[in-house]
Amino acid sequence: MPPLEPERAGEITRLASAWSRGEEGALDRLIEAVYDDLRALARRHLRVGERDALVDTTVLVHEAYLRLAGVDGATWESRAQFFAFCSKAMRRILIDFARRRHADKRGGDRVRVPLSDDAASVEARIDDILVVDDVLRRLEARSPRMAAVVECRFFGGLSVDETAEALDASPRTVEREWARARRYLQAALSGDGEGEA
Repeated sequence: MPPLEPERAGEITRLASAWSRGEEGALDRLIEAVYDDLRALARRHLRVGERDALVDTTVLVHEAYLRLAGVDGATWESRAQFFAFCSKAMRRILIDFARRRHADKRGGDRVRVPLSDDAASVEARIDDILVVDDVLRRLEARSPRMAAVVECRFFGGLSVDETAEALDASPRTVEREWARARRYLQAALSGDGEGEA
């Protein structure tokens, strides 16, 4: 994510903290303050999948808002922690949509029709999203921090410093974990085994 001027970053942190403490109306003020940032985050997530196949940017942001509204007891001490949480929520939403779509395509009582090349492409994208999710789940089982780094850096678009802040780690640790995670993901996604995590 692009760096923010300190005053705006501080306001986002204050609103996230106020919401964490249960201050009435803080979530709505927070969402209003970060709506454009959330749309940019949603666009980043949708690059991985097919935009028209699952959801569009606005739907993804609104679904994330509903998930945020349902969260109790979460605490965010920084803008980076808040956006890391939002990124993870958006990824989970896309995975849920992909799984439903994948299950629906299996058919039940529906009449089967041949797929056009475009429809096949959409289904391939859904499968790709599910494959990436499976690999990330295996990575998380091996190294939760490494999976969190992938979540922040790749999906959330956070810088090394923002990721370090969100995960309460040093920037050097984030750089090392990011390099290891990329090697692991490349090996797992290319079918060359899973590499070292």
